Amino acid sequence: MSSVAQSGAAVPKPRKKYVRAVGPRLKKLLYAIFVLFALLLANSGYLATFTFLEWFRDQTYQDYFYQYMFFAHLVMGLLLILPVVIFGFIHMWNTKDRRNRRAVRIGYALFAVSLGILTTGILLVRIGGFDLKQPLARSTVYWLHVAFPLASIWLYWLHRLAGPRIKWRIGMSFGGVAAASIAAMVILQMQDPRQWNAIGPDSGTQYFEPSLARTSSGNFIPSNALMNDEYCLKCHADIHKDWQDSVHRFSSFNNAPYFASVSETRAKSLERDGSVQASRWCAGCHDPVPFFSGAFDDPNFDMLDHPTAKAGITCTVCHAITNVNSVRGNADYTIEEPLHYPFASSENAALQWINNQLVKAKPSFHKKTFLKPFHKTAEFCSTCHKVHLPEALTGYKEFLRGQNHYDPYLFSGVSGHGARSFYYPPKAVDNCSKCHMPLVASNDFGAKMFDDAEELSVHDHMFPSANTGIAWLRDRDDVIAAHQEYLQDVMRVDIFGVREGGEIDGELIAPLRPQVPSLKRGEKYLLETVIRTMKMGHLFSQGTVDSNEIWLEVKVTSGDRLIGHSGLIDEGKHNEVDPWSHFINVFMLDKDGNRINRRNAEDIFTPLYNHQIPPGAGQTVHYELNVPDDVSEPVQVEIKLLYRKFDTEYMDFVAKQNEKFGNLIRGHVPGQDYTNELPITTMAVDTVVFPVEGLDQSVENPPRDIPTWQRWNDYGIGLLLKGKAELRQAENAFRAVEELDRYDGPMNLARVLNTEGRLDEAVEALQRADEFRDTEGFPRWTWAWLSGVINSQQGRLEEAEQNLRSVLEDSTEDMQRRGFDFSLDIEVINQLGRTLFDLGNIRDRQRRSDESLAYLEEAVSQYRKTLMIDPENVSAHHNLQLLYERLDDQESAEKHRKLHQIYKPDDNAQGRAIRLAREKYPAADHAAEAVVKYSLHRELPTQTAADEATEVTADNPQENSNDQ
Repeated sequence: MSSVAQSGAAVPKPRKKYVRAVGPRLKKLLYAIFVLFALLLANSGYLATFTFLEWFRDQTYQDYFYQYMFFAHLVMGLLLILPVVIFGFIHMWNTKDRRNRRAVRIGYALFAVSLGILTTGILLVRIGGFDLKQPLARSTVYWLHVAFPLASIWLYWLHRLAGPRIKWRIGMSFGGVAAASIAAMVILQMQDPRQWNAIGPDSGTQYFEPSLARTSSGNFIPSNALMNDEYCLKCHADIHKDWQDSVHRFSSFNNAPYFASVSETRAKSLERDGSVQASRWCAGCHDPVPFFSGAFDDPNFDMLDHPTAKAGITCTVCHAITNVNSVRGNADYTIEEPLHYPFASSENAALQWINNQLVKAKPSFHKKTFLKPFHKTAEFCSTCHKVHLPEALTGYKEFLRGQNHYDPYLFSGVSGHGARSFYYPPKAVDNCSKCHMPLVASNDFGAKMFDDAEELSVHDHMFPSANTGIAWLRDRDDVIAAHQEYLQDVMRVDIFGVREGGEIDGELIAPLRPQVPSLKRGEKYLLETVIRTMKMGHLFSQGTVDSNEIWLEVKVTSGDRLIGHSGLIDEGKHNEVDPWSHFINVFMLDKDGNRINRRNAEDIFTPLYNHQIPPGAGQTVHYELNVPDDVSEPVQVEIKLLYRKFDTEYMDFVAKQNEKFGNLIRGHVPGQDYTNELPITTMAVDTVVFPVEGLDQSVENPPRDIPTWQRWNDYGIGLLLKGKAELRQAENAFRAVEELDRYDGPMNLARVLNTEGRLDEAVEALQRADEFRDTEGFPRWTWAWLSGVINSQQGRLEEAEQNLRSVLEDSTEDMQRRGFDFSLDIEVINQLGRTLFDLGNIRDRQRRSDESLAYLEEAVSQYRKTLMIDPENVSAHHNLQLLYERLDDQESAEKHRKLHQIYKPDDNAQGRAIRLAREKYPAADHAAEAVVKYSLHRELPTQTAADEATEVTADNPQENSNDQ
């Protein structure tokens, strides 16, 4: 033993082997982390700069290079995960027993923050089925991902205070180079921001006229760039599914009715012009893929089997539009080949996967590319849902108005822009999608929490509306049901009253229910019925108004006996509706007085009659009823508003035209006339039971679920809108409304009296209406407009100017809450312009030239405002011609004279065509009269003779059917 051991002294513990906090191999890993982090920091600086600039300038600077930089950001972030985790745990193990506990704790915090950077980055990535959609959660994670790197730099500095000195020179050098590089890239990239709203060059219009569409480059767009719907399906499965059943999807040659009409248009154009270019007018909206790719112009274009023929309006077509050039319609938009993310068109599965992740991880550029602010506006829809027929199509005149959803909507009470409406909603509907793209629950990538939704939703891209015909031809009952459900409660019918003697000036007994009069056997009556648009933002009907079939079916029964009818279907005539029915349509003619019965737009000339109903308005229909002498039971009247997408005459043409090309449509037997089995939708029903005098049978009718004042008001509106023929009856109706203590009564009475020229009485009616000015809902703007019109006619021009400016300029708290802005009402603007014009003329006669000039120039300003809203407004062009002549600006006067000639209706067109039509179509001739009474005692259609009735009683059915 040693002496030390023998003495019993303590043996010192062997010293622990020193472990370096960062050994040689770990240092290499640390350097790799430093390099990756430094590159990632520079990359983040670039991305953050553009995020800020796009927010600050409201422009998009993202391009292909930006997407690659973002891809690099993702790759470097993923590459950092494993090194950071490995280094962190080894480093913590090496330093867990160090005496500098402050440095250790800061190190733990630094590691936690580093993991936070990686974790938040992963959470922000949308991959597979994972997607952090909840807005608050995603926003929180995003800002944590921004804050954590800054915190990590600060914690690293604190942590390193206990170790070797930081080599600031290296860091500062790298930071300087990175900052300079970022600045250079930003400056270069900012020189060419995406021009989203540029109108395509005029040089390219030659490929697309007479459609007004153009491309951003002036060149064609490859068809595959517009037909990549499967690409959209990857992220938008629900939207894609709805779109597949939309009529937009079937807008082109895959739509049998359209195919029939456009094939005829192409044939006529080729025969007349030697080319099919006139049919481009159709293609800008209906056939965008063959149109913009250039295939459409080929006279031998295979309309059935060409790859583009059945594309319809694809996802890309709508969403690649970059500008609404005007609100003239006729496809007046600019479209471009959209810029996709890297690898979008790659056939390599791995690169496709990378593309998908890029889109999901950084969707803002994708969204900016495919969803612009104007996509949410009515103006966007106007590009195709407003049309005029140019001379290149008709060979007649440069401008004929066609279908027009946009203007009636814009100048209605529904939009909150029409100051002259009869009714106003609690809140304005500021775009078409509010009705035609309702929210539906969805887990699509693009789904979000809308303000008025309780779950993640998207807009319904089936665009529910009314086209049950195409769905029936496709044998899709579910799609038919969706459209029919949408049509419920859109319209209303009301059996309002009866007039004794069967005459329009007979004594009126109304409103019917719960009390009804007893009918007398052997007597004549006039049934007064009202159709009212309810949830309708545009004219009813719209679109294909010459072939839409909307009519009233009336059945009058006494027990099991049919004693009167109108609007029945004749099975013996292939399910044709009785032509003597009341139709809500436009009976359009060609120049020889033939009905436009094939959707042959190239032949449109003038209407025989127009039975469309404005939004928030009514239409009154009169029916003659003769009560038989021998009725033994109460008389029941049932009225239905029925809708079928296409009438029998048109469908027969569709079937036979498709047959010529070897394309048989559903229900067609080759070589035979077509039997129209398209679905018939009941849009509204009303029923009344009348007791018969002398019969001891009690009758009960439930009260009508419409306020009494409103029934009178709707009846009066329907009479007023007929023109001057039934103004006295309208006056009586509105006086009844006034007696029920509603401001609508005297207000609408003033409209009647003004139309009749009874201006002093109209003023008195407006004064009575003004007593309701503090009543909730009182339309002060309508009162001001009427006051302005009447004051102007009475020569009180200064008062009129004040009234009209009030309509256009006032913006009360209530108006703002309801979304009303009447500064766009062009009729009011034009009335103000005319008033200022008259004031200028008066001042000129008074030799007050300075004041006269000021008024005339202000009148010019007002009419120019109108043309900003409606470039085709006839009144504005005519008055600008007169004003510029007064101001000695002959060049401008001539310009507006020519435009007025283009846009004004051809008054001479109606003479010959209408005379010929009245001779050819007696039923339509009858329906076109100023006062129309439809007989309920015509011969029965063949299908009801055996099973629905045994007798139709009338004194003289044929005579009654033509009784005016």
